[in-house]
Amino acid sequence: MNYDAAVRYLLALGRELAAPTQAAAAKFDLENIQILNERLGRPDHGYPSIHIAGTNGKGSTAAFLESILQHAGFRTGLNTSPHLEKINERMQINGEAISDEAFAETLTRVQAMIEDLLATGKLRAHPTFFECVTAMAFEYFGRERVDFGIFEVGLGGRLDATNILGPVVSIITSIDFDHENFLGHSIEQIAMEKAGIIKPGVPVVSAVRNPRASEVIRRRCDDLGARLVEVDKLFKIDASVCHAVDGYYSFVAADALAKESIDVRLSLAGKFQVQNALTAIAAARLLAEQGYAINKSAIQNGLAETRWPGRLEQLQSHPDVYLDGAHNPSAAKELAGFIEENLPDRKIWLIYGALRDKAVDEIAGMLFPHAAEVVFTEPSTSRSISATQLAKMAAHHAKRFSIVPSAEQALDQVLSDAATDDVIFVTGSLYLVGQLRHHWKSRSQVAAR
Repeated sequence: MNYDAAVRYLLALGRELAAPTQAAAAKFDLENIQILNERLGRPDHGYPSIHIAGTNGKGSTAAFLESILQHAGFRTGLNTSPHLEKINERMQINGEAISDEAFAETLTRVQAMIEDLLATGKLRAHPTFFECVTAMAFEYFGRERVDFGIFEVGLGGRLDATNILGPVVSIITSIDFDHENFLGHSIEQIAMEKAGIIKPGVPVVSAVRNPRASEVIRRRCDDLGARLVEVDKLFKIDASVCHAVDGYYSFVAADALAKESIDVRLSLAGKFQVQNALTAIAAARLLAEQGYAINKSAIQNGLAETRWPGRLEQLQSHPDVYLDGAHNPSAAKELAGFIEENLPDRKIWLIYGALRDKAVDEIAGMLFPHAAEVVFTEPSTSRSISATQLAKMAAHHAKRFSIVPSAEQALDQVLSDAATDDVIFVTGSLYLVGQLRHHWKSRSQVAAR
């Protein structure tokens, strides 16, 4: 099949957040992805892998670690979700997304295996969207002979399609409330789902700060004989030299694992990125202990040159435009902290859209008081809340608000109305962030002609 047909084939299976429900109805285990991956010849066995779970920070930590490994001279495969603008972003090698041609070729191979397995009765149900994309990443990285595969969990951990991996290091970034209908309504339940990625004897890096969640992680590591490295116990940051310029942090951290200090300058904005960077450093140190050649210089240069779109990403200045997919309360808290710390006297515009399964009132209560005006809009996905309904749910938190259902029109309108020293944030949903990132680039291309 060609690229367009490949994308249509995948989208016809349903969006990825439908996958846990469909999987539960069919089997409620990892049977589909295990059978499919076996039929492909276990391509994930062809390279060492790192597996990353957590509520927030998974993608940034993966990006930091990938950059470190590249600077150490390794050929990296990075599998993340969701994508912002194009599905190809989910499979990258050395920072380059899979080409349209390779995407179509890979899905054609995977689809042929699926049809054979269904015809012979070895598969009881067609793999979901996320299972297919995960199998594609395994296969693509294997064929391209990567030195490392870095895999971000899509949802939870225990039943996520990526959880058939046999990683050399597992990482759990943070644990907070999100996707409660799938993962549970207590921190302990959510932590158990995330801890499901822990494998016997495989070292674990944990950046979990919630005490109840941390205890779940510790017990799981003890039960499985997995060495636990807790980020907050591993590093000591020299507060006298930890500072930020325009939200980009530099610091010196004493590393108990390597028994040395490391000077760090981050290329991703936000105080929360300090914790994500330390998590990546800890994982890199564990890999070095296993014999992989990763030195201090690779870590420093990797962290200083990491790129991760859509997370406090500044698109332009005068007015400043930031994209940040703060889609749950803990992420909203970090975005509010960034505004308080770096933009206390600036006029803030928020372009806000959300999906139906999100804690809108709680998120709005954190973010909207910082904004002079909130523009309610809606990302172009069937899971979005209409702009009008969103306003009914959350407008009481806003000083002023307007409703512009078309996301592109909302951005155009705010860019027209904002003064040159104002700051515009697009937030609430990664789907919205991706949509308006694409629109902003299209505007810029037209303006450049």
